[in-house]
Amino acid sequence: MTTTPFLTLERVSWQLPDGRLLFSDLDETFDARPTALVGRNGVGKSVLAQLLAGRLAPTHGRCLRSGPAAWLPQQIDASPIDTVADLAGLGDALAALHRIEQGSSDVADFEALGERWQLREHLQAELERMQLHGVSAETPVHRLSGGQRMRVALAGAFLSEADFLVLDEPSNHLDAQGRQLLRDQLRRWPRGLLVVSHDRALLGDMQRIVELSSLGLRSHGGNYDFYAARRSEERRLAAEILQQRRHERRQGEQALREQQEQRERRTARGNRQAAHANQAPILLGRQKQRAQASAGKADLQQQQQRERLDDQVRQAAAEVEAAAAVVLLPVAGTGGAPERMAVMEDVVLPFVDGPLARVDLLLRRGERLALTGRNGSGKSVLLKVLAGRMPPLSGTVQVNAPHAWLDQHLALPVPEAPAMEQLRDANPSMADAELRTRLALLGLDAGNAQQPVEALSGGERMKLALACALYAHPPAQLLLLDEPANHLDLDSMQALEAMLRDWSGTLLVAAHDEAFLRGIGITGRLHADAEGWRRLPL
Repeated sequence: MTTTPFLTLERVSWQLPDGRLLFSDLDETFDARPTALVGRNGVGKSVLAQLLAGRLAPTHGRCLRSGPAAWLPQQIDASPIDTVADLAGLGDALAALHRIEQGSSDVADFEALGERWQLREHLQAELERMQLHGVSAETPVHRLSGGQRMRVALAGAFLSEADFLVLDEPSNHLDAQGRQLLRDQLRRWPRGLLVVSHDRALLGDMQRIVELSSLGLRSHGGNYDFYAARRSEERRLAAEILQQRRHERRQGEQALREQQEQRERRTARGNRQAAHANQAPILLGRQKQRAQASAGKADLQQQQQRERLDDQVRQAAAEVEAAAAVVLLPVAGTGGAPERMAVMEDVVLPFVDGPLARVDLLLRRGERLALTGRNGSGKSVLLKVLAGRMPPLSGTVQVNAPHAWLDQHLALPVPEAPAMEQLRDANPSMADAELRTRLALLGLDAGNAQQPVEALSGGERMKLALACALYAHPPAQLLLLDEPANHLDLDSMQALEAMLRDWSGTLLVAAHDEAFLRGIGITGRLHADAEGWRRLPL
């Protein structure tokens, strides 16, 4: 194991199956500094992370590593017969240790174990540090929740002998406690670290941010706050340059028009003079040829000048990668909404045990409550019961205003239908032109509006789902959101925050991302703990 871990890209490209290049000619070195890789969804972050970890080979170029890299994907998959040891990537080594303890002298067993004689104890200690009490190496994976599986995979990564950890969205399925544990563990990691993430708290712990865009890779020293400030300034300057280049093009085109008009006047004057001049036809023909040649040369120069002006604008526009601001047009306010938007009285939730099975809730007009608590506490079940998607075991549930429930998968009524049809179904009385305008203001242009929903990115699906709720007839006055930002990139998440911040309705949102909750302006919490559901102030 080297003392100076690194991952290096040398003119790396990746070609999609249809022949398009996802990215090309990337050159970068990742050193021992904890580094985050950020960028919009679909730009190729996960592919690049796998190339760096050695899980994929580049189409062109090469990736160099100082030593082995441990890779942790977004989705932790396991077979029905896998154990915690298998999920942690330590099943073979622990099996070899067990055989050696039983008397095996097979060289292969000793090679598989190496010097890790305390591996079983180290794994158990790591599981305890990850708050996986009661979980051991032999525990079947099928007994674990998604968040628990992520913690096990992380424990295995931390026990690896890798030079580099390459983690792809490691906090996506973790609750607040799991996210804090992850951050604590990563701070203790002594070697190279590369994290693909949109978790702003985690990004705040990084020493370097590298952004992947259609322009390539751009490195920003410092943590997320430094990156966000620098990125904002770069975008502002790029927008100013674009505006300047467009102004220069308008001025240039005006000058070219004036030149053209002057040339046409001179030509007309010359033609009139030639008509009254007593010159031989051969001389008149030569003069006409010279005039035509001069006009052709001037036209070519003007065309080249126009192309140069257009090219300057295109180059400036390429530097402006800021997501277009989303605009949520005014919808029905809360003036006509009842004071008591939703009530749950003596409700017993299905599939929830202990004190958390019982809940009483009064949600008033204009409140923005965050549903918080550990994974498995029943937040999603509570939202489903309130939305009428799941009946309570007992008690009364009353929702007194139009409402919409958005689940973690952003399910829409007809997944194969395009965005335009989804919105038309939500509001049949609205004209198509108005529907297209509203989609465009949310960043869904004509092309996206005609694509099937399943072809849209996470951010685009979220915007469409909200549009279908808020532009419906009647529009939703209460939104029930279950981890709405889990699979959004930074631009899409900030766009979602802006939409919800500008909306005047009532919110109940389950989320673990504190930056997101602050961004949408929550007014209080309904928190799940060992004693049950408790209302907490902001």
